[in-house]
Amino acid sequence: MNSVVSANKPIRDYSIQLHALQNGCFSDPFSFLGLHLVSDQEYELRVYLPGATSVSILIEGQEHVLKRYLNSDLYLLATTRATLSHQDKLSISYGKSKQVKHDVYRFGCQLDEQILYLFNEGTLEHAYQHLGAHFVTHEGIKGVRFAVWAPNAQSVSVIGDFNCWQRCEHFMRLHPASGVWEIFIPELKADQCYKYSIVDNYGNVQDKADPFAFKMQQAPGTASVLQPLVRRKTITQKQQAARAKRNHISAPVSIYEVHLGSWKRRSQEHNRYLTYRELADDLVPYVCEMGFTHLQLMPISEYPFDGSWGYQPVGLFAPTSRFGSFEDFVYFVERCHDLNLGLLIDWVPGHFPSDPHGLHKFDGTHLFEHADARQGFHPDWNTYIYNYDRPEVKSFLLANAMYWLDEFKLDGLRVDAVASMLYLDYSRKDGEWVANKYGGRENLGAIDCLQQVNKRCYGNDPSIMMVAEESTAWPGVTNSVDNNGLGFGFKWNMGWMNDSLGYMSRDPIYRQHHHHEMTFSMAYAYSENYILPLSHDEVVHGKGSLLSKMPGDDWQQFANLRAYFAFMYAHPGKKLLFMGSELAPRSEWDHNQSLHWGLLAHESHAGIQKTVKKLNEIYTTTPALYECDNTPAGFQWIDCNNAEQSLFSFARFGKKNTELLVVICHLTPQVFHQYRIGVPRAGVYEVVLNTDDKALFGSGVEVVGGKQKLVQAVNKPAHGFTQSIEISIPALATVYLRWITG
Repeated sequence: MNSVVSANKPIRDYSIQLHALQNGCFSDPFSFLGLHLVSDQEYELRVYLPGATSVSILIEGQEHVLKRYLNSDLYLLATTRATLSHQDKLSISYGKSKQVKHDVYRFGCQLDEQILYLFNEGTLEHAYQHLGAHFVTHEGIKGVRFAVWAPNAQSVSVIGDFNCWQRCEHFMRLHPASGVWEIFIPELKADQCYKYSIVDNYGNVQDKADPFAFKMQQAPGTASVLQPLVRRKTITQKQQAARAKRNHISAPVSIYEVHLGSWKRRSQEHNRYLTYRELADDLVPYVCEMGFTHLQLMPISEYPFDGSWGYQPVGLFAPTSRFGSFEDFVYFVERCHDLNLGLLIDWVPGHFPSDPHGLHKFDGTHLFEHADARQGFHPDWNTYIYNYDRPEVKSFLLANAMYWLDEFKLDGLRVDAVASMLYLDYSRKDGEWVANKYGGRENLGAIDCLQQVNKRCYGNDPSIMMVAEESTAWPGVTNSVDNNGLGFGFKWNMGWMNDSLGYMSRDPIYRQHHHHEMTFSMAYAYSENYILPLSHDEVVHGKGSLLSKMPGDDWQQFANLRAYFAFMYAHPGKKLLFMGSELAPRSEWDHNQSLHWGLLAHESHAGIQKTVKKLNEIYTTTPALYECDNTPAGFQWIDCNNAEQSLFSFARFGKKNTELLVVICHLTPQVFHQYRIGVPRAGVYEVVLNTDDKALFGSGVEVVGGKQKLVQAVNKPAHGFTQSIEISIPALATVYLRWITG
């Protein structure tokens, strides 16, 4: 039997608890709210419901009215019942409206203390499965489990559109050993908005987005959004094998880097973005048609400021909703894999922005970032730097890397601004940084974090590729962790990019004095597993487009660019081109506008696109251009010293003896006829590329005569070789000759 306490019993003093409830700061709500034993066989049900005018509960078919405590929002019911069942729901009146719902304080904890221990240890690689907001069935009831790490908070509440954003209704339970707060709220729905209302030790209140949210509002909204973790189609054995093949160190890797917001826009519809589904059906087939092997997306983790291009994210686990829903992004991923196109995304573990709903001073303290600005603030970007020495931060970042790779089966991550993570004095003057415990400038915590991320990601799936954007000479970026490296699979070759772009921007008359800028990269070409990047960074902030960097008149600019692209594709290292490079725009990239697709109506611009497509076709079908990128056996200079004529010639070799390609890159406006050049092997050579071809908007100078474009090596010494060929070399052009027979 259930009984209500008689009216003549003395009223208990709950003034302290009521004050805490009314002020929205209750550190241990489960010790007071819910059903509690108050004396021998006597229990009391306590609920706090701001704004309620009456509360009752139906127990075994009988309605019991809870009594209001001292005209407050606290309601009480005395009963002999020790537990409440699934059917025992509260009936709550709010004036003319009524709600029927479970008392959240009757549900026990669902978190595993061992899991929380691993999180605190810095090794919980799937922390996103435990923290954040998850749709679960708990004690037979469907709802959402919320969990957030805020160890220094006095109180944490879940607020949302389901409780009118009141922080006094859903106070969370603290796990003191781990600093994690959690609560289960029944019967919530997808797409409802929420935040955590956090009271710090000084009584200050901040409403924070969920660091582990799978969906977030678009700016100016700042709330997290309830989103079930939608799993993509299971990757097939065939797809897994294809991924392992395309990401291998000896595979052809040609990456098309894309900013989803400006690849194309719907100009007739207020310049709107394409959706993930539209991009899946337009962008993905285009990249495949152009012959690229991989698509790389600039950051898609939710970010508030469009002008950051995604490099200042606040929702690391949330695919940006600018382009559609979570499910739409899953469709985009599946479309890539269906067409055997590798998919990489930019990952930003180096810093985070100062938006008040983000990670900065999350629980009132410098939780995710260093308290000392010399360690925790980034002067270049006005952002905050993660405290990599804190184990929970390592779990957070490790779990985020795992999330993108495991849940979406992406091919890999390109890690942004690695150099800024590695050096404590990065972009700082003397006195503006703090040395490590050995007195050095290496960020030991960041090094360990990167090593653990790479080791665990590759350990879980060796077929992925982890790529570092690292701009210094840090040793062993692509060495394994066991060999004292950082454990990346590939590194961007920023030195090659800077040197070659510097050379190409010079007038041909001066290039002879800077010949080494095109040859120096071979001095260190095998020190790492390199990717040659011509990325978005090279076509913004006053640097000009690639075409505008090229010297000479209009025709010469296009000729220079075609020759440069062909030089890049022949140079050891994997390839990366930023979107639009194939269109050769004259203006810089603008993230607010679509690429200039109308340029393809002009033969000159279309010629660049045809060149890139042809280069991808040759590259992916010519093992000599990719199989031995990381070994001296794959490359041999023919003539690297012809500065006077700005002419570079070399041979590329594959693993098989039959794989040989001769490359000649000539970067002056002159034409050379009857030019003799040494070749490594006797036999017949076929011209497979001439960037001066009329079909590419070239002048049409033929390397060799005849329709078959064949030239026979003869027994005449040249450039240190016993065999040589005689050809014409066009102006501002790169030529490929494939050895086809002895």
